[in-house]
Amino acid sequence: MDQHGRNSRRRALPRGTRTVAAVVAVACAVAVAAVTARQPEAAAAPGEFYSPPAQIPAEPGSVIRTQPMSLLATLPSEQGWPGKAEHIMYTTRLQDGSPVAVTGTYIDAAGPWLGAGPRPTVVIGPGTAGQGDRCAMSKAFSTGLTITADPSPSLSANQELPSSAVWSRLGARVLVTDYVGLGTPGIHTYANRIEEAHAVLDGARAANTLAGTGPDTPLVFWGYSQGGGAVAAAAEMQPEYAPELNLKGTWAGGPVADLAAILERIDGALIGGAIGFAVNGLLARYPDLEKAVDRVTSRHGRDTLAALSDACIGDIITRYPFLKTSSLTRDGQPLGTHLQAIPEAVPALADLRVGTLTPATPVLITSGRNDDTVPYDQARQLADDWCAKRATVEFRTNELPPLLPGTTIPNHFGPELIDGFGPDNAITYLLDRLAGKPVQGCTID
Repeated sequence: MDQHGRNSRRRALPRGTRTVAAVVAVACAVAVAAVTARQPEAAAAPGEFYSPPAQIPAEPGSVIRTQPMSLLATLPSEQGWPGKAEHIMYTTRLQDGSPVAVTGTYIDAAGPWLGAGPRPTVVIGPGTAGQGDRCAMSKAFSTGLTITADPSPSLSANQELPSSAVWSRLGARVLVTDYVGLGTPGIHTYANRIEEAHAVLDGARAANTLAGTGPDTPLVFWGYSQGGGAVAAAAEMQPEYAPELNLKGTWAGGPVADLAAILERIDGALIGGAIGFAVNGLLARYPDLEKAVDRVTSRHGRDTLAALSDACIGDIITRYPFLKTSSLTRDGQPLGTHLQAIPEAVPALADLRVGTLTPATPVLITSGRNDDTVPYDQARQLADDWCAKRATVEFRTNELPPLLPGTTIPNHFGPELIDGFGPDNAITYLLDRLAGKPVQGCTID
């Protein structure tokens, strides 16, 4: 689309789009107000819900158990929005294909569907929450914030409260996955495209079961940052892994597509500690790397990686701000530099790069040119890779100017709010896909 066409659409929004914009504005305001006004509650001790049974169903997407839960943000509605919410545990698969239990949040909207066609399901891939079990997004859905004191003070926030509130108010069913190893046993394999994609796709299967609907249910994926990479991976893996799903479209905002590029960008940034999440996840699935990483890291480095394996995103900001991985190595070189030189690491990082497969349904990719956390170039490369495979892709550049580089919040989360909820937003794009509006080819903005 040329610039004139896009500006014209912003000046004269159709009635349906104005309805969506009103819902977005109200839902976001309510979500933010609720988080601000309500005092965070101390997190309960880990309960039995997050402990899988000795035997779990082998079939991906099988519902293992559910448990009613409350929601923090609600909007007044005669239909009783947001309807019933549940913790859910379901089966997905690890990178090697073995079954594993994951958890998440399922919201079955009670109000009418305000879009075209049958009521859809929206599967949300959350942004970075952390690597400790207490960081699981489902643990913060009832309170907005989860605060723990044991083994040390920790803070985790529900970043997907606004997006889930908006889609629920529009009348969609919503499932937000916790990903592998968040809340449940085992390490969270941060930015592992295979396991994240499995968790998203099997979450869609589980949602269909809970809704009592079949695979014909219209489905869209929504994600930003880590979530953008997760849903992008799910979109390209869907034709082979879950061909029965009726996927209509995907928004992959600021997607983590090339882990090596991410590690380089955030080293020394406010959330530089997230590098530990990535390295810990790599070591869990590529054990041959462990000896090589041990050779280049100092004792302090190994202790820090171990501590980060139990940290939430709030913790790395308060306890490890602007972490430079050169402080973790024996020779003072950044850990990313070593990974690029370690023979065992090169194929592992290549395995986890999104863009090697081809999505069969339309994808909107958005990225901030001045994003200081998830590099613009690797998001643009993902679009180029898919376009070369003749996928249906629209890539939009957010030109928000840089502000306080390295601090993540304005330069990374600013584009999320604008592209996700502003004019010409990702919600409208997905509503158009659900309405069956034609789109084809590749558009790079």
